Amino acid sequence: MSEGTMQRVAVQRDDQRARNERNAQRRAGRLRRGLVCAAAVPVVALFAAACSSDSGSDAKGTETGAGSSAATSSTGSTAPSPTVQAAKYQNLPEPCAVLSKQTLTDLVPQGAKSGKEGKSGDVATRGSCSWSSLDNNGVKGSQFRWLNISFLRFDSDGNRGSGDQQAAAYYTSQVQDAQSVTGAKNTKSEPVTGAGDQATAVRYDLKKKEGAFKQQTVVARVANVVVTLDYNGAGLAGEKTPDADTLTKAAVKAVKEAVAAVTTGSNGSAASGSSPAATPSKSASASPSASASPSKSSAKKG
Repeated sequence: MSEGTMQRVAVQRDDQRARNERNAQRRAGRLRRGLVCAAAVPVVALFAAACSSDSGSDAKGTETGAGSSAATSSTGSTAPSPTVQAAKYQNLPEPCAVLSKQTLTDLVPQGAKSGKEGKSGDVATRGSCSWSSLDNNGVKGSQFRWLNISFLRFDSDGNRGSGDQQAAAYYTSQVQDAQSVTGAKNTKSEPVTGAGDQATAVRYDLKKKEGAFKQQTVVARVANVVVTLDYNGAGLAGEKTPDADTLTKAAVKAVKEAVAAVTTGSNGSAASGSSPAATPSKSASASPSASASPSKSSAKKG
């Protein structure tokens, strides 16, 4: 065999050996991939099973929780409405009869018998009465007086609160309204004792086309009832302007009689000038800016 032939045979053997090695490597690679995949299948299956198990557990837990919540909701009861103390006073006195004849004579000398009761859809809840007096002295002028007294009673309610609480809130609003009267000058307020649980007297000057008026407003609360008294006076046609201190003193006396009528269930007109003692009032200084406003009816007068 020639040398060239021997070289070709050697090359062919080397090529065949290389092909055999490559084939063996490919087979080994396929075998390894097969083993890896085979090993991965149980893991994936296990993972899928675990996820499926968790999902089932969560769903079951959610369902159980929902069921438990529903059961709680179905068995639970709504909280009862808060219980409030019953209102102390269930009725109001007759508004035109709460003041004694002497008090009316002092406040409205020419109109003591002219009391006019306001309209009310429920006399056990609200009521009012007004009097007017004109002492005409001809060319010397006239003295004018006007008086209005009103009552508002509150019933206890589970949502709005006790009658006392509602009355206290209304009392405060009445007191605050008066010191914000448009055009009022020289406004002063002071607590009143001996007129229920709370009482405040407010006075101010008010200039009107008829003359200079002295306005007094006294607001008092006794338990679940609020009493508002408006009293004003003026000297007309050149007559002297009345003294504010005198008017305030008369208004305070009148409101005490009205409060006593609420607490005793009696009417002042049937009694003498003096009235039964009422519960001492608390100071209204807690609301220093508060002031009672004239009632709507008083705003129309004077």
